[in-house]
Amino acid sequence: MSREQTETMMESQVNPEDVLLEVKGLKKHFPIRGGFLRRVVGQVKAVDGIDFYVKKGETLGLVGESGCGKSTTGRTIIRLYDPTEGEVIFNDPDMGQVHIEELDSKGLRKVRQNMQMIFQDPFSSLDPRMTVGRIIGEPLLINGVAKGRRLRERVAELLTVVGLRPDHASRYPHAFSGGQRQRIGIARALALNPKFLICDEPVSALDVSVQAQVLNLLEDLQTQFDLTYLFIAHDLSVVEHISDRVAVMYVGYLVEMAPVERLYYNPKMPYTEALLASIPKPDPRNRARPVRLPGDVPSPANPPSGCYFHPRCQYAQDICKVERPPLRLVGPDHWAACHFADELNLKGVPRLGESAVLRTPSAASTIQVRGRRVTSEQTGDGEARTEQPQQPPRPPQQ
Repeated sequence: MSREQTETMMESQVNPEDVLLEVKGLKKHFPIRGGFLRRVVGQVKAVDGIDFYVKKGETLGLVGESGCGKSTTGRTIIRLYDPTEGEVIFNDPDMGQVHIEELDSKGLRKVRQNMQMIFQDPFSSLDPRMTVGRIIGEPLLINGVAKGRRLRERVAELLTVVGLRPDHASRYPHAFSGGQRQRIGIARALALNPKFLICDEPVSALDVSVQAQVLNLLEDLQTQFDLTYLFIAHDLSVVEHISDRVAVMYVGYLVEMAPVERLYYNPKMPYTEALLASIPKPDPRNRARPVRLPGDVPSPANPPSGCYFHPRCQYAQDICKVERPPLRLVGPDHWAACHFADELNLKGVPRLGESAVLRTPSAASTIQVRGRRVTSEQTGDGEARTEQPQQPPRPPQQ
């Protein structure tokens, strides 16, 4: 299946009116220069031809190891980096369907009123020489939306929305904690009432308790302002909590994309299986042996032939070494880039919750019954086996 066939099939799976952002064949290569004349001697293929879409009002989680191209993808979409190749189509509420890669500076300023970004580092993304009021009010001044009294009122309103006090507007960033600084960054991103937010690992630099507060804030804001998120992260537990669908990247390439339940319970790509196995399990009786991947992550400047994951994959065959698998449909709204996605029976992870969740259609299911986990597996002879966790031993009678 060619990339054009993948794009056509992907378009047929969703109503075009429901799509807010569509990415087609996006590439971002950084030149490697060497020698006395600084000539280009190679390319770092940070993003190497990815296709996906984001529907209105949903959260698409983008996950993968550090250096796989997640943040570069977000920055290229919003044109902080110019794409090497590909299309980024944004259905702007005011301008209609817009090709981001073709816009000039004037067009970018206009479309960015509906497309903003929350940066990863709450310390370096805020100017230490500006007060919080000036930081949040800067987008309003640049775009001529408000000034004077109306500007001060809007800044106070935004600070209240993100859980800070209006009098914080007169303070400088160094006076705030990491979680408070991230709230300031969120307030700045919301200043122009955007419809689409790119969240570039917004909680990775925060403590766990503060992470929960920021995640809850993002969910509340999504409901309140009808926002759409591209949520970039490497913490799969966080992505599971906030996302509707999840896309997995490996060395600049999209290897799997599916709704949360399908991807976490029934992965179709061996790399996804390895990622899911790395999620810490809070129940010691439910721990599984981690999937250890041999070798290192390939360099995006010199990726291997065929499937980029084949040097580390325990299921690799000869075809994997010579032919890169395209992203293809392997289930309802479930896409995977693996030659053997239909044959492999990969292991997902149990999801803690009160409702019954189906792990695979015919293999196993995990449910919660009065606080106890009950796992039903289909055995080789066709009979169902039900296992209940062992009760802890009672202390001896005195």
